[in-house]
Amino acid sequence: MKSIRTDLAVERTAGAPALPGITQETRGTAFSVTEIRIANDICGAPIGKPAGRYVTLEAEALNRNHSRYQEMAEELAEELGAFLPGEGCVFVAGLGNRAITPDALGPRVAEKVLATRHLQTALSAEERQYLPDLRPVCVLAGGVLGQTGMESAELLEAVCRQVKPEAVVAVDALACAALSRLGTTIQMSDSGISPGSGVANHRAELSKRTLGVPVVALGVPTVVDLHTAVQEVYGRRVPENRPNMMVTPRDVDRLIDHTGDLLACALNMALHPGMTFCPGRGAGLGGSPVLFL
Repeated sequence: MKSIRTDLAVERTAGAPALPGITQETRGTAFSVTEIRIANDICGAPIGKPAGRYVTLEAEALNRNHSRYQEMAEELAEELGAFLPGEGCVFVAGLGNRAITPDALGPRVAEKVLATRHLQTALSAEERQYLPDLRPVCVLAGGVLGQTGMESAELLEAVCRQVKPEAVVAVDALACAALSRLGTTIQMSDSGISPGSGVANHRAELSKRTLGVPVVALGVPTVVDLHTAVQEVYGRRVPENRPNMMVTPRDVDRLIDHTGDLLACALNMALHPGMTFCPGRGAGLGGSPVLFL
């Protein structure tokens, strides 16, 4: 299992014997939802995952033209809501490099999430009464180490120290093992995230241990390791000395566009329970879902 390069817990447990301390259940309507719970780090060691709760949502496509798009957005929002604190500020961090399309999911989502923390001081008490259901949310897409010279963990730690959020939602592109999961699967977890781990580019960990607040990791697979894909398709390993590369769908720009909108739409509804999807107008401004208070 450790030789398979993937960020998805559901792929780490696939085909593995039942392990103590790891439970799995399924549910879902618009999505096929799989929830995996790992009791502690020792139990998760055989599959290379830390303790936590991992929820994977799978569909045939994450497309805003899908006939069940509204149901998908609402179900995703409901699943996300179970990971978020009931009140207080939430910090949404869009991880990744917006200049590299397969890695641009985090920045794409960040630019679509409604930032509201400043409204507490920018609006008068009379004005705020018309927006009673907006919780304070702050958003940052700070770029990657090669662009800033700073680890994402350093940037996020500094923001958390200043803003003191109740939780961080870290959105990032993921890697998967199965070609069929590229752009069709969403994973969220409360175990934190190590950006770039799925592509062997490990960066500093983002977790409650490092940031001091709960970290919800949210992402969609946009790349697959070629050796892993060959192993998954043909059932045999590629010799380590053979050339390797990361593979991404030909229409990855469209994938980022559609999945980014879906994640942002669901995040907005999960963060602000008074916000609802507008029926019949799911492809509103700029092709993005329209939400109403």
